[in-house]
Amino acid sequence: MEKDCGAWINLLSHKVKKRLNATLWDLDITAVQSRVIYYILAHYQETPVFQRDVERVFSLSRSTATGILQLMEKKGIIRRESVASDARLKSLVPTERAAELDAQVRACLRETERMLTRGLSDGQVQLFKEMAAQMSRNLDNWENQTVSCPPADTTH
Repeated sequence: MEKDCGAWINLLSHKVKKRLNATLWDLDITAVQSRVIYYILAHYQETPVFQRDVERVFSLSRSTATGILQLMEKKGIIRRESVASDARLKSLVPTERAAELDAQVRACLRETERMLTRGLSDGQVQLFKEMAAQMSRNLDNWENQTVSCPPADTTH
């Protein structure tokens, strides 16, 4: 049976996470933690980064993001700092450890991307990104509608 788009995306996601987790094992971080580190380091100097930003960017539930960030805090990768305008808000600030991990994380992500796209032209990679972005928008639109899966077709 031929795989549908969702099956291919799931397979690729699983393989990328597995490979990244194996590569990052020695650094004591996971694939998702590496991407969160990368995101925080790329944005925290321009504007405060909050947990809700991590939830939105990575499409994580509040509880999942909380668990990831608490573990990163425990490992000394980030710290939470109160914001002057609202003491309830805590911005996510990278520590020296995050800065030390940055070069290795970037190298690992670049190598993963290189291996993932090996044998593909720049045009094919660009087309894939455009198609994946459209599929993501399709799912977002579907989420915003009260549409469920259609009933099974029982007429064979």
